[in-house]
Amino acid sequence: MAKIEQKQVVVNEIKEKLEKAASVVMVDARGLTVDQDTVLRKQLREAGVDYKVYKNTMVHFAIQGTQFEGLDQYLSGPSAFAFSYGEATAAAAILNKVAKDAKALEFKAGVIEGVVYDAEGMKLVADIPSKEVLLSKLLGSFKSPMSSFARVIDQIAKKDAAAE
Repeated sequence: MAKIEQKQVVVNEIKEKLEKAASVVMVDARGLTVDQDTVLRKQLREAGVDYKVYKNTMVHFAIQGTQFEGLDQYLSGPSAFAFSYGEATAAAAILNKVAKDAKALEFKAGVIEGVVYDAEGMKLVADIPSKEVLLSKLLGSFKSPMSSFARVIDQIAKKDAAAE
């Protein structure tokens, strides 16, 4: 009976994380060196992302009836899970950046805002710039035409002033 209670505690822990999470990314981290794993965990922690290895059966029970249920088909072999609470693509971006140096780290799948992605889909999502970068690009594109318009009006005003 004690084993079942211990397992229920783990399932409840995962459920709590899922309730707060905007996204969950599954990776296979076999083969990472201690240094690579330490760097990865530090970057994820600084971004407010929880990263933990769970048994697939525990995750299977925890995701039932949630938006993350689509991960069930990918629950085989060793899996580490990154729970992102704020920026939905934060975990994927950090994992992708680390995976470029650490070839042993491989995406398995993920769910971002209710949409299930396979490994290739997660790599594409990971390349999407953060919300802040996209907003700054948008504002920059708004600023450029306004600046040009202001310069044209200024030149017209100077030309009219010189003609008088």
